[in-house]
Amino acid sequence: MNINNVYILEDRGILFIQGSDTKEFLQNLITNDIDKVDETNSCFSSLLTPQGKYLFDFLVVKHKKGYFIDCEKKQIEELFKQLNIYKLRSDIEILNLSNEFVVAAFSYEKFMLFDGAKDLPGNTFKYREDPVFLDPRHKKLGGRHIINSEKLYLSLKKLELKSTDSGEYYKLSYELGISQKNTEKLMNKLFGIECNFEELNGIDFNKGCYVGQEITSRIKLRDKLSKRLLPVQLINGKLTEGAPIKNNDIEIGKVLINNQYPFAIVKYLSDYFDRNTQYKSENALLKIMKPKWIK
Repeated sequence: MNINNVYILEDRGILFIQGSDTKEFLQNLITNDIDKVDETNSCFSSLLTPQGKYLFDFLVVKHKKGYFIDCEKKQIEELFKQLNIYKLRSDIEILNLSNEFVVAAFSYEKFMLFDGAKDLPGNTFKYREDPVFLDPRHKKLGGRHIINSEKLYLSLKKLELKSTDSGEYYKLSYELGISQKNTEKLMNKLFGIECNFEELNGIDFNKGCYVGQEITSRIKLRDKLSKRLLPVQLINGKLTEGAPIKNNDIEIGKVLINNQYPFAIVKYLSDYFDRNTQYKSENALLKIMKPKWIK
């Protein structure tokens, strides 16, 4: 990312959760430890089914007396509904502020120029009363600013940042092996731990119970993780959602996201998987990329 560029992520939505029971409410639901989140630190987390399957992933950021939830906008209404199902009699208020706040992303190098910035994933501080933080998943994703839309362009001018096509940011995320687009296609299709959430700092195995915790911990403790969500490089043809990926006649994975930034669930420990091999999936020829941060 160019140090002078900023990417307005219009396909991100923002929820705001506040109330006296908010911290306990989130702690009992999400895969990360809400106690990590304060004015100086933000986290990546997810919400799973009771069976440990993926539903949503998001960033959690402290703001005033509550928390921002930064999620893909396609998912924001469903996440809003799901959280309200769990709300019951809890003293919390859940607001959809997607029309009032926007998410801006910029380079790691630009983030480090802010006064008080630290080279720590999740490091957070305020700029003109709104949170700025280093992406807790991977610092190469750079800094992130959740900002009131009325202040957006004045802030960008003060920061000497030029708005650029967000496709450049999402291409980087895809090349890093981090899925952020069309995540609704992952719902109930794989376990949360198979989405590499441990490596992306999205699961805390030391916190107490949360939805899907038993299955997630069992996979981890029994060393049963044999499949992972990995980016797909299309060589030619067209990818089909749900289509098997084969090495000759041996299935080693399945296409889950077949759009511009495709991902597949892959048996990455299989003897038939090799990152240098070309695979077939119906009418497509492809390669599977394994990020360096995955062992």
